[in-house]
Amino acid sequence: MLNDEICKLRDRLNESIVTGKDYSIIYQLSIELDELIAKYYRENVKIK
Repeated sequence: MLNDEICKLRDRLNESIVTGKDYSIIYQLSIELDELIAKYYRENVKIK
């Protein structure tokens, strides 16, 4: 589930970059993606 959210947000970010959206939109999407990735690692990756 979280993987799907990450993929969708990554696609939105990439599309925003390719189409030349305003930097503030790209920046916000990037922050949201970073937060989802951090959440994924907190929930799924165990440090030995």
